[in-house]
Parts: sequence; structure tokens; C-alpha cells
Amino acid sequence: MDPKRELTSVDLAAIVRELGAYEGAKVDKAYLYGDDLVRLKLRDFDRGRLELLLEVGEIKRAHTVAPERVPDAPGRPPQFAMMLRNRLSGADFAGVEQYEFDRILEFTFEREDGTTRIIVELFGQGNVAVTNGEYEVIDCLETVRLKSRTVVPGSRYEFPESRTNPLTISREAFAYEMDDSDSDVVRTLATQLNFGGLYAEEVCSRAGIEKGMDIADADEAVYDRLYETIERLAIDIRNANVDPRLYLEDTDDESGSPDDTDETSPDRVVDVTPFPLEERAELPADAYETFLSALDDYFFRLELADEDEPDPTTQRPDFEAQIAKYERIIEQQEGAIDGFEREADALREQAESLYANYGLVDEVLSTIRTARGQDRPWDEIEATFDEGKERGIEAAEAVIDIDGSEGTVTVDVDGEYVDLVVRDGVEQNADRLYTEAKTVEEKKEGALAAIEDTREDLEDAKRRRDEWEADDATDEADMDETDEEIDWLSESSIPIRENEPWYDRFRWFHTSDGYLVIGGRNADQNEELVKKYLEPGDKVLHTQAHGGPVTVLKATDPSEASSHDIELPDSSIEEAAQFAVSYSSVWKDGRYAGDVYAVDSDQVTKTPESGEYLEKGGFAVRGDRTYYDDTPVGVAVGIQCEPYTRVIGGPPSAIEGTAATTIALEPGRYAQADAAKRIYRRFRERFEDESYVRKVASPDRIQHFMPPGGSRIAED
Repeated sequence: MDPKRELTSVDLAAIVRELGAYEGAKVDKAYLYGDDLVRLKLRDFDRGRLELLLEVGEIKRAHTVAPERVPDAPGRPPQFAMMLRNRLSGADFAGVEQYEFDRILEFTFEREDGTTRIIVELFGQGNVAVTNGEYEVIDCLETVRLKSRTVVPGSRYEFPESRTNPLTISREAFAYEMDDSDSDVVRTLATQLNFGGLYAEEVCSRAGIEKGMDIADADEAVYDRLYETIERLAIDIRNANVDPRLYLEDTDDESGSPDDTDETSPDRVVDVTPFPLEERAELPADAYETFLSALDDYFFRLELADEDEPDPTTQRPDFEAQIAKYERIIEQQEGAIDGFEREADALREQAESLYANYGLVDEVLSTIRTARGQDRPWDEIEATFDEGKERGIEAAEAVIDIDGSEGTVTVDVDGEYVDLVVRDGVEQNADRLYTEAKTVEEKKEGALAAIEDTREDLEDAKRRRDEWEADDATDEADMDETDEEIDWLSESSIPIRENEPWYDRFRWFHTSDGYLVIGGRNADQNEELVKKYLEPGDKVLHTQAHGGPVTVLKATDPSEASSHDIELPDSSIEEAAQFAVSYSSVWKDGRYAGDVYAVDSDQVTKTPESGEYLEKGGFAVRGDRTYYDDTPVGVAVGIQCEPYTRVIGGPPSAIEGTAATTIALEPGRYAQADAAKRIYRRFRERFEDESYVRKVASPDRIQHFMPPGGSRIAED
């Protein structure tokens, strides 16, 4: 049985009820991993740190996760993540809804400056769209341009056409939908009623109806039994009456007799549901208190199983990836444990500070309770405290904020901000803080137990690696030294070797002859290149067209001694010319060629002629220029696998010899962001190791090497 990788509509209906309990949580930060996983870090008043994952790629899910299981934060937040942080930092989680019975969740966040909605599409290609309160799209992971609907920045978000909601359908409408079918009962429930295959079968099983019964043979009594079963299912979901199950499959039964090995394989997760299913009755199952915790465990174990799964294309399992995974988990768990300790200590210190300042705290609470007992509104009470601050009253000065909707007051006690429940006294508030500290300590104990399990898994992976290498006559270090050419596209696991050179913030490429070419992205960078990095022996190239980058063909690296004696090859100069014209307004205007001139570095000056003025980024040229008329535009974007793993871009003749694979571009109708996503998808199709593409070649990174203006893939 293939493991479940996408949540169903029934799953989402159950998730909405549980996520609603976190309303009021505040957003701390947002992250984007690759192009399909969004993480929101929140703080819940009662539960502390809250982590929400929204994934819309091959895995489609939306649920909370334990803090020790969150993935490491990406090193460089992409534009989408920065946009989320700008809009959501400090915002309150106002709720989540499922759109009709579709696999769409709408998360709402409120802040003083407005409303933000995150709409998560967990069907088809998957998408995350961010809109304002009026559903105007701010940004989205994927642009959608169909006859039926459009999802693009600047437009109003359009939901897909509504489908039948079986959880709210009337008896008459149910009969109409069933009668409108020419199939059997189970297929009708799956398609006409939108239950999907598994839950359509479950409804039939619970109702005691033969799944293959032809609709023509189903009478009103059959309809009644089916409808009553659906109603009971709907009531359970509406009332959050869940009894979650995580279903397992014995891998030994699949692979043959367990006697063939010394150790039996662990059971594999195959499904997770909000309540027990008759359709899964034959499978072993683990019970959970909440559906969110079951989902957290399921997808965590599914990810581990995917990484542990042996690759059929290679003889040697990827022990290094397994070990790195467990080490990363341990690091995360250790960080969570440290966080729990700090949080528990802070809560206890707050409780102790209440007792240490008993009189002050009691005066604040008593004053508010007395005023509320006189039916004075909260805003009037807050105004009274503000007046007290002006008069220098100590109790008033300690009050930071009063929240009438929650019945709480935030006070400054010994430099610590402490949230107090007004209806409770000092002792009860202190007891609550001690209880919260104890709860956090219990989380720490759970994390300690989890880390021991992970350490055992780590040691087991190391043992299996050592046993394999003891029997393997070929040492991996020797293999690295061979001169055999590697087919990187077919490699199942490509090691990451990062390198961020000093010129990475500019436009850049290395010519076919190995010379570095750098160009400015804006006027500031053009200015910097001429003033700081232009040295004797370098060539400067520029287009005749307005708006081109300052392009410098470096004769030497800035760390090396400059020299007039280096003769730059014509091929490198021609590639630098193509680079200069491609990243200028020539491409943006949709033209395929333009004129470029080249001069020596000593012909370039920032001192204008008398009576003239140079704009920022501009320069003056003294002496003759060498022209390269009708230089064709041309850009290729590629993925490099050695000696470093990264995206590169520039003239095709220079890039194709260095990258494992390239995609040529030409001026076209697709905006930069849209074209970058199309290129990214092409790269993912070419590499066996799709995770490698996600790690090194995100659409944002690809866009870094694309010309300004519209583009298209050359063969499109």
C-alpha cells in the first residue's frame, strides 16, 4: 500500500476544528523552504511556541509540528518569506476555514494595519496565495492563468468553482446527486459527492451497502442508510468528536519471510485519519489524542522512511544522508530542550517576582476588579491608569497594557512583562505561572526521551555504514580521486558544496577561458565597480543603449597583483559583450541584438569634462572605443555540481561547459518570476535528485541570473 502523501477534504474539515483552538496566537516569523513549504512560527498564550507547516509540493499538508521537529531555518530568506514577515510579524491568528468541501484552507491574520489571508491550495499543483482583507493577491508561490480562474499578484483571488459539500447537503439534494449518476454507488459518492475513494468506501462499509451496487438498483432505503451515515460523520467533524489513528503496514510481510534477516524491519506508516476507519481495520494502528499530533507523527515518520528507503539505482544506501538527518534532528531537539529550560525558568522567575512585589501587583488587580464591579468600561479603566502615570503613581506606572477582550493586564515587575488574569488574585496568577512552568518541564522530559530514540537511530545508521564499508573494497576517498566523468543528472544524491564568492552580489560569470566578468545590477553597483574593482589590465564594456550595466572583464582577481601585460582573449571579450547587451534594456525591449563598445580600464574616469555632469553609476571615456556591432543577446541558466553546487548564468557558450545542465533563454512574454518558476520545474524534471534542485536552485536564485524584463525558454 502506498503511503498517504496528501490530505483529504475530510482531513481538512477535522483540522480546521483543532486549529481553531489557537485563535489569538501571535506570529513571530515566517520561513520558505524551496518553493513549496511555508513555516509560520507563532506564540500561543496558553501553549507557548507554536509551529505551523504548510506544504504544497509532492507532499500536501497543513498542521502543527513539535518545535524539535521543525526544519533548520534557511540561510537566506527569499522574497516571498520576507513579504510574509513584513505582513505577519506581530499579527494575531484570527482563524482558519475550509473553502466549501475543497482541499483549500484560508488562514486569517489580523494586525492594526490590516488583514492578511493565506490561502493554501492542497490539490493539483498546489499553491499558497497571500492576499489582503479584500482578497487582492499580494504574492503567490505559483501564478495561475486559466479560463476558469486567475491567481496572480495584483488580481483578486478567485476560488475554484464550488463543488458539492457532502457534510452539509440536504436529503433532497443528496438524492438528486445520486440519481444524476450512471455509475455504481461507491464511484458516485467519490465523484458526485466529492468524498474521494477512501471515504466513499468507508461510507458504504459503515452503511452496510455493497460498494459495487449499481445506482439503478439503489432504492430510497439504500439512500436513507447512506445519508444517515454521512450525517453521523458530519456531526462528529462539526463537534470535533475525533479519535485519530495512525495506520501502519508490516514491511516484513511485503519483503518475504522475516527469517531471511537477523532483524525485522520497523512498520511503515501508510495512513492517518481523524477517526478509526472500517476500511483500515486490518491494519495495526496507533491512537492519538488530537488529529494534529497524529499528523505531526505521521509526516515526520514518512519523511524518515523516505530518506531511509534504499535507492534501487545504486548498490550502496545513502548512509551519509541518514546520518546527517539524525544529527540535524538531534541538534533541533537539543535546541528545543534548551528552549524549554529557559521558558520554564522564565515562568518561575515571573511567579516569584509576583510574590516579591505582592503589594504592587495586588493593588493593580484590586483596582481593576473594583472598577469592573462598578461596571466601568475597560477603556475608561485604562484611561484612569494613564492619568495615574502622569501623576507618578507607582501602581499605574507598572501597567503596560490592559486587554479587556481577554480580561488581562500586563505589568512590568522587576523589568519583566508579566500577563495577569484580572479575575484572579496574586496567588492564583503565580500558581498559573508555576503550572505553566511545570507543563513546559514535561515537554522537556518528552523531548529528552525523543532525543534518546534519535540517538539510537543515529548509532544504528553509523553501525550499518561501518559494516557496509568493511565489506566494500572500494574506499570512497579513492573514488573521489578518480578522473571518471560523473553523470550528475542520474545521481541519486548530490553532496552540497557551498561557496559564496565576493562577487556573488553582482551579476557575474566566468568566460570560456576562465576570466571573471562582473556587471552592476543598479547605479550604486555600477559606481562601486568603477571606483573599487576596476584595475589596470581590465576591460570595460557598455552598450550604446541606455540602461546597461557597467561590465568589467577582469584580467586578475582583486587579491592578485594587477597587470597591463595580460592579453585578454577575443573569445572572452566577445562573451563579455554578449553579457553586457543581454542584461541591458535591449533585452527588456524585446530586441535580439545591440551595439556594445569596449575600452581599457585606464580610459575610464569618474571626472567629467568641464561643464558636464555624471549621474551616479555613470563614467566618462577618454580615447578610442572598440565597437561590437549587432552583438546578439543570449543567456543560459545552469546548475553547477562541481567544484561547487550553485546556479550560474551568462552567455550560453560560457555556461554550457561548466554546468551539469543548462536552459537557454530569449526575450519573451513571461515575467521574471514566472519564467524562473518554469525553469525551476524543468531542472527538477532533469535531475534524479530533486531535493538537490530544491536546495541550490530555488526560483529566487534562478531569477538572480536572469535579464531584466520578459523571457521565455528558447525552445518553447
